[in-house]
Amino acid sequence: MVRARENWEKLVRAALKREQQRNAGQGHTRVPSGIAGAVPPSLAQTTNIDLILQAADEIQSEDPNVARILCEQAYSMAQNLDPNSDGRGVLQFKTGLMSVIKQKLAKKDGVRIDRNRDIENLWKFYQHYKQRHRVDDIQREEQRLQESGTFSSTLGELKLRSSEMKKIIATLRALVEVLEALSKDADPSGVGGLIMEELRKMKKSSVTFSGELTPYNIIPLEAPSLTNPIRIFPEVKAAISAIRYTDQFPRLPAGFKVSGQRDADMFDLLEFVFGFQKDNVRNQRENIVLMIANKQSRLGIPAETDPKIDEKTINDVFLKALDNYIRWCRYLRIRLAWNSLEAINRDRKLFLVSLYFLIWGEAANVRFLPECICYLFHHMAKELDAILDRGEAEPASSCVTDDGSAKFLEKIICPVYKTLVAEAQQNNNGKAAHSAWRNYDDFNEYFWSPACFELSWPMRMESPFLRMPKTKKSKRTGKSSFVEHRTFFHLYRSFHRLWIFLALMFQALTIIAFNHGHINLDTFKTILSIGPSFVIMNFVKSCLDVLLTFGAYTTARGMAVSRLVIRFFWGGLTSVFVTYVYLKVLQERNSHNSDNSLYFRIYLLVLGVYAALRLFLALLLKFPACHSLSEMSDQSFFQFFKWIYQERYYVGRGLYERMGDYCRYVAFWLVVLACKFTFAYFLQIRPLVKPTNIIIDLPSLEYSWHDLISKNNNNVLTVVSLWAPVVAIYLMDILIWYTVMSAIVGGVIGARARLGEIRSIEMVHKRFESFPGAFVKSLVSPQIKRIPFSGQSTQDSQDMNKAYAAMFAPFWNEIIKSLREEDFISNREMDLLSIPSNAGSLRLVQWPLFLLSSKILLAIDLALDCKDTQTDLWNRICRDEYMAYAVKECYYSVEKILYSLVDQEGRLWVERIFREINNSIVEGSLVITLSLKKLPVVLSRLTALTGLLIRNDPELAKGAAKAVHDLYEVVTHELVSSDLRENLDTWNILARARDEGRLFSRIVWPNDPEIKELVKRLHLLLTVKDSAANVPKNLEARRRLEFFTNSLFMDMPSAKPVSEMLPFSVFTPYYSETVLYSSSELQKENEDGISILFYLQKIFPDEWENFLERIGRGASTGDAELQESSSDSLELRFWASYRGQTLARTVRGMMYYRRALMLQSFLESRSLGVDNFSQNNFITSQDFESSRESRAQADLKFTYVVSCQIYGQQKQRKAPEAADIALLLQRNEALRVAFIHVDESTTDANTSRVFYSKLVKADINGKDQEIYSIKLPGDPKLGEGKPENQNHAIIFTRGDAVQTIDMNQDNYLEEAMKMRNLLEEFHANHGLRPPSILGVREHVFTGSVSSLAWFMSNQETSFVTLAQRVLANPLKVRMHYGHPDVFDRIFHVTRGGISKASRVINISEDIYAGFNSTLRLGNITHHEYIQVGKGRDVGLNQIALFEGKVAGGNGEQVLSRDIYRLGQLFDFFRMLSFYFTTVGYYVCTMMTVLTVYIFLYGRAYLAFSGLDESVSEEAKLEGNTALDAALNAQFLVQIGVFTAVPMIMGFILELGLLKAVFSFITMQLQLCSVFFTFSLGTRTHYFGRTILHGGAKYRATGRGFVVRHIKFAENYRLYSRSHFVKALEVALLLIVYIAYGYAEGGAVTYVLLTFSSWFLVISWLFAPYIFNPSGFEWQKTVEDFDDWTSWLLYKGGVGVKGDNSWESWWDEEQMHIQTLRGRILETILSARFFLFQYGIVYKLHLTGKDTSLAIYGFSWVVLVGIVLIFKIFTYSPKKSADFQLVLRFSQGVASIGLVAAVCLVVAFTQLSIPDLFASILAFIPTGWGILSLAIAWRKIVWSLGLWDSVREFARMYDAGMGMIIFAPIAFLSWFPFISTFQSRLLFNQAFSRGLEISIILAGNKANVEA
Repeated sequence: MVRARENWEKLVRAALKREQQRNAGQGHTRVPSGIAGAVPPSLAQTTNIDLILQAADEIQSEDPNVARILCEQAYSMAQNLDPNSDGRGVLQFKTGLMSVIKQKLAKKDGVRIDRNRDIENLWKFYQHYKQRHRVDDIQREEQRLQESGTFSSTLGELKLRSSEMKKIIATLRALVEVLEALSKDADPSGVGGLIMEELRKMKKSSVTFSGELTPYNIIPLEAPSLTNPIRIFPEVKAAISAIRYTDQFPRLPAGFKVSGQRDADMFDLLEFVFGFQKDNVRNQRENIVLMIANKQSRLGIPAETDPKIDEKTINDVFLKALDNYIRWCRYLRIRLAWNSLEAINRDRKLFLVSLYFLIWGEAANVRFLPECICYLFHHMAKELDAILDRGEAEPASSCVTDDGSAKFLEKIICPVYKTLVAEAQQNNNGKAAHSAWRNYDDFNEYFWSPACFELSWPMRMESPFLRMPKTKKSKRTGKSSFVEHRTFFHLYRSFHRLWIFLALMFQALTIIAFNHGHINLDTFKTILSIGPSFVIMNFVKSCLDVLLTFGAYTTARGMAVSRLVIRFFWGGLTSVFVTYVYLKVLQERNSHNSDNSLYFRIYLLVLGVYAALRLFLALLLKFPACHSLSEMSDQSFFQFFKWIYQERYYVGRGLYERMGDYCRYVAFWLVVLACKFTFAYFLQIRPLVKPTNIIIDLPSLEYSWHDLISKNNNNVLTVVSLWAPVVAIYLMDILIWYTVMSAIVGGVIGARARLGEIRSIEMVHKRFESFPGAFVKSLVSPQIKRIPFSGQSTQDSQDMNKAYAAMFAPFWNEIIKSLREEDFISNREMDLLSIPSNAGSLRLVQWPLFLLSSKILLAIDLALDCKDTQTDLWNRICRDEYMAYAVKECYYSVEKILYSLVDQEGRLWVERIFREINNSIVEGSLVITLSLKKLPVVLSRLTALTGLLIRNDPELAKGAAKAVHDLYEVVTHELVSSDLRENLDTWNILARARDEGRLFSRIVWPNDPEIKELVKRLHLLLTVKDSAANVPKNLEARRRLEFFTNSLFMDMPSAKPVSEMLPFSVFTPYYSETVLYSSSELQKENEDGISILFYLQKIFPDEWENFLERIGRGASTGDAELQESSSDSLELRFWASYRGQTLARTVRGMMYYRRALMLQSFLESRSLGVDNFSQNNFITSQDFESSRESRAQADLKFTYVVSCQIYGQQKQRKAPEAADIALLLQRNEALRVAFIHVDESTTDANTSRVFYSKLVKADINGKDQEIYSIKLPGDPKLGEGKPENQNHAIIFTRGDAVQTIDMNQDNYLEEAMKMRNLLEEFHANHGLRPPSILGVREHVFTGSVSSLAWFMSNQETSFVTLAQRVLANPLKVRMHYGHPDVFDRIFHVTRGGISKASRVINISEDIYAGFNSTLRLGNITHHEYIQVGKGRDVGLNQIALFEGKVAGGNGEQVLSRDIYRLGQLFDFFRMLSFYFTTVGYYVCTMMTVLTVYIFLYGRAYLAFSGLDESVSEEAKLEGNTALDAALNAQFLVQIGVFTAVPMIMGFILELGLLKAVFSFITMQLQLCSVFFTFSLGTRTHYFGRTILHGGAKYRATGRGFVVRHIKFAENYRLYSRSHFVKALEVALLLIVYIAYGYAEGGAVTYVLLTFSSWFLVISWLFAPYIFNPSGFEWQKTVEDFDDWTSWLLYKGGVGVKGDNSWESWWDEEQMHIQTLRGRILETILSARFFLFQYGIVYKLHLTGKDTSLAIYGFSWVVLVGIVLIFKIFTYSPKKSADFQLVLRFSQGVASIGLVAAVCLVVAFTQLSIPDLFASILAFIPTGWGILSLAIAWRKIVWSLGLWDSVREFARMYDAGMGMIIFAPIAFLSWFPFISTFQSRLLFNQAFSRGLEISIILAGNKANVEA
């Protein structure tokens, strides 16, 4: 046992030592080392053991003995708390602690320890510690702070940085606690008495330092904090006093304890009355205080000593927070919880707002039901009202539990939550039909009708709403008024107006075309047939409404159902009536009796009245100007019609825009529609008229097969096959016109917004002069502008420019510094790019050196060549304005520096020389006064002088004096003209001084910072010789500076001071992605020998060099050397992580917001009670990050919450991610991490696990400090993970706005400076309604990795800039696309949050926030003067998964109620915009692919039936024009030309025309068309499959760097069903067309008609291999083949994944067919495969001209025979061991028989060799069709015992398809140059930047080691 214990202690010690070493290298704050960091949660929660151990660590070096005493005390506390070590990790902890104590005892070198003296030693140490750290001064300061609420200047003298101060106080607290514990045994007359006295004194004084150690988030509300001045801000003070408890409120019971050292406030009453959780109350208290304080600071900061909040502030907060509740009450026509706004005082208003947020803060998943929260609030507000009128507070009856206390969570939230859980379980993990269970929307919409009050209050547990599914007793509440049935009909139902419009236009245009364009009365009567079409299509919509609401009839509101019924009957009657009358009109027309036009008149009247009524209603409801009329008219008759015409919901009422906006988007669409219909009429419809007439009139043709339909029906199928592709394109080509139009409009808008004005570094150089002015105008608040500059501020432009430059300098330099920290520029570039402070007395503006470098030398060259007058010389210098600046600055600086260096006679000489030169300049005789040829000599002397001065070593003063003397010699004796020289030589004072050796004998060494800066700058001006035209070199640095400087000239709201800006939060959901690359991940090599680090060094060589320079290492430093130093290795990890898509990168980017705010507020220098800002005129940003005021100001305005859903679990299992997140917390003090904590150690038998929502920050020791912990009703993940993750943490955000940031994004300091401008957009004029979401532009930073990444980033960039620019304005349909949009926080959290979370239907959770915002009358805008970085997927497989996820999400959207409502409630033109930019885009994509199928199946029909030839012979077909037009349009869409149009437009706008053309050509050469065609297939497959079968799911795409080779089998698995099968089907059709079709004009026509289809086939089959790194390398190809065959033949079994076995994969591929509906659809779709056999049989030589059905029947007999023979050959010997011989014999006989039979048939019948191949062509599709049917009806096939055979056939098909694809790849792999060419194609970007990708791909290990 002893041995075991010793081993255990060794282990623990080793672990602790390792831990300490690891933590020593973290280079910033120390982490709790060793044992203090290992305190188990069960002990840490109830005691301060961790604090005491931390103090022991701190004291160890000072007094090891005291440290030992603390450790022993901690041990005894642990022992008392958990004597049996039951808690998790307690035993290990105690053992470890014991061994630490033993170590400390061992160090005493055998000296016995007298434990009786412990208490005395501790007491001595305590007093000594207090004295040394001047604790009494701190206490006095804290006392003052509490009393007066201002800091005094003595705090500055204490010189304590807040973190040190917090540490001292923490140590003191620990010492006091141990003293208190030990004093019980001490001698009361001795030390014990002293200790007791001290404790008494501390208890009496209110100062206990608790403020420093009480965890708080932003404002220390529980106890005042010395280190955080935020409570002293007047607005915060006022807000805290506004919620304070007053005498008018009901008395709290005597036993109620107020937490912390604060006065009671409103929240305490609410906590007591309703039983809210303590931490929920703390969280919302801070939320409300911040809300009020920030709102107040916008209206004006209260100046009086006892600040008060304005009435207007309270009203604003009240109305904004309760806006949705007020609307809800109005909609339901119920009374509000208060009588009128005037009737309630400000306290009541604050009570109500606080109550609302407390309900919201504890509602957990119920937050997704905003109207349910309104319902709860409505009743609780009434209860509160009653309680406030009483004298004594008592718990509310609705929340009282059995024990008499109130518990809100248990009584109110849990019942609703449990019902939500029960319903969510019904969805069978997303597999069940949406109609089978209630989702969040159904729950919420229950509260949209007055029926919700049946729930009553307190809620009836037996009410239908709360009844669980599967309860037998009586009906539960089911779906609301909408059911998400899975069908394509939703597209028609949601957008029926679009389809009716297209159909009627097509009908009218076709009628006109068939009447040859003559419009007379007859034609007009025919055109009027659109009347019946219109009413019938409308009736179809009514039928769909009735059918698709199935499943909600029993539970939908009576009104909604009656509306459906009325519309159904009305639609039916009008259809019958209008059709009947129209038929009568036709009869009249055919009777040719001219008088007989009665029915025609009736028809016109009916149509006219109907059209007028529809138009009138449409105008009233959709036309902005009339909308207010329709709101006003309350006649029930009118309301009835309005209600019939348009459904009335709680959301979506009043979806209209300003008249101006309306006209703009109507004009846009009129142009698009005009183009579309012109194109349709002249190129699609008219050319088909003549061929159609000819085909219909043809005599009976000879069919070469047994025709079933067309023979006696005017060849109807021929006509259909001619028209079908044209109609298909007609339905989708509106998207083409929309794309072109939006590109043009977007380009114009972008140009007007001044985008792309500065698009090269040369332009930055040229326009630099105008930057300071533009910067000050837009980005500097009026507060800085008020700071006075140097005294003589006359308003001439020179001084203004100087003032602007001085304001611009600190900001610009901070930007340059951040570029340096990010390693985009080197130290030298940083020096060249920085601007001098411009705050000195030099009247000139001093520009950065990169503009002025080498200008002086060039100017001297000009002077040396000068033959003319002074004016000419100056004019020549002025041609380059920066040269003129450099010359002037050099001149003035030399004067100033010399004047400051010398004294007495020397000073006189300086004055005299410069006076003479100035005079001669004025007279224009400079060329005569000075001998310009001598300037180079003067220059060399000056350089020598400045070279000495910049070394900052006063001992060089002698040398400097000599340098000045040399300069004097040169100037006096060589530079100046001879007569002036004589004047100077004979100047008495000077001559005497010179003779006595006094002249320049000593100099005054420069100490003034201004002069030092001047010297350094002058030296650089004179010495930097090379031009700085290419500074900065790095492309990313250039791009950022170009964009930033360009944005200064764009329109943006002006900046408010930081104290008045809108506060905001940034919010990032995180699951388990990479936080920070570990050293091992960076070093780990893939199969090619490439590590991430090596890859990054090659991709970013310049940044790697800059990194090494920054950490002070040489350029040749190896990776191993960096690993030796712990701080360097950490820096290396960060350097690499900042170049990937990691959380570390995102956090760094978002924390720039805080840095920018701190800088801005520091320069605005708001002084708080302490006047630390002396009004000097030297603006500097020195130390802005350590200024307490600016930090507090930034914290008041900015919060960053990262919601790390499983951080709790990661910590428990000690995952590296947890350590990395903790590291990020330490490095960023303002970072907060929210996570879901699962407590499994509950004692309650009923609940197995308890869930908590927690928020943590890093404490002073770098440990996680828990700020809030709010208990949840249960597991929060009921729906989609990401929105649930966002929802649990959104309660911790603050401010008026929240920016949603994904964890693959980045941000930049210069962009962060524009944030306060962007936030002002919430108050700008953007239409009828204020914005609810501000869209922000993105820059995709992953484009440089490979050509695919480049295509993807271009496509994405064009979407997030140009496309969204047009969507927001003029079209007004921009949604939220999961990009860095800024939400109006209060608007959204009171309306259901920033995403929707129902399982599967809300898989694209982000866009629903946009739908929700729009439906609830928000307004979404887009702004392009600010940008955020974003990473995108970079490999083809990642891109395909991403595209699949988005397409699947769109498929689900088609079924959703949001799309239906927007499609119904938008006006027609806005509905068009909405359709074509959401689901319509995917529908049109699918139509593009379907067109190929429709065209080819049509051609196959003509070829098989033999009509192709006979029709062509009878009538020279002229229909090809239309087909060409249709197919060309299809082809252009297919290869992505129209995806490229906006992209090219964007290029032209932002890069210039030349670069745009070059980029486009490069993309074409890199096969971007192949890529776009391929992704077209991805989208079509996933979109179509989702609507047919469902199965959309979140696909993790991985965010790594993709340069690895993907195996053949992996690609095959991923693309087999989505691309390969479909491509091979198209190929078969094309082969049939070649073999049996007839093309007039032979091969040329064939090629022209089928080119796009062949292109599609090749792209779909080979794109994954073309874009696969090393796809054509022989070695890899061989390995791939082996891998593929082993996968194909591996049998699989239980638990084997599809990646390892073909059988498992094959089973997984069929998972989507779950329902009967799905099986029937699959069956219908599979029928097409049987066409081939039917057609080819009649084309064989064998059958001749016979067209009887028997032949087709016989072909099936042959097929069955072939199958049986196949079965004999593949019969598995496992099952036939007994008759092995018989089997072999029968196989032999069968094979001989087969060969003989084939020979006989060929010899004796008409069967030819080509017929054999034709038969194969016929049977292959049939086989596939049978397979598809067998898979669809799997259970039946299984029960028949045929499943194994089906599987073997399927394996054979997959083997065959694989071989077809593999053969060309293997062939091409023989040629080595193909592989080289492919690398060039894939990585062109990289090549053009001189990278060594070939090394990367070859895995050249020698290079790595070298």
